[in-house]
Amino acid sequence: MKTMTCRQLGGPCDHALHGETADDVIKAQDKHLRDVVRAGDTNHEAARKEMKGRWRHPIAGRGWYREVKRTYAELPEDKGRS
Repeated sequence: MKTMTCRQLGGPCDHALHGETADDVIKAQDKHLRDVVRAGDTNHEAARKEMKGRWRHPIAGRGWYREVKRTYAELPEDKGRS
């Protein structure tokens, strides 16, 4: 299990996102953005729009995806989490 923040994935905050894989963390980011924007947080709207664009156009978002996977791979495992 590793942790990345919303900010590390292009968002505006330091909300911690956890996952066994980079894909898990990306899905957690998508859910976080969806939830906070739905709740009225305008600070996350731009990041949500970018995330939606990457889901709709995966080939164009491939560079971002590769960078997230690389960053995730370099992170240490979370201590005390399994």
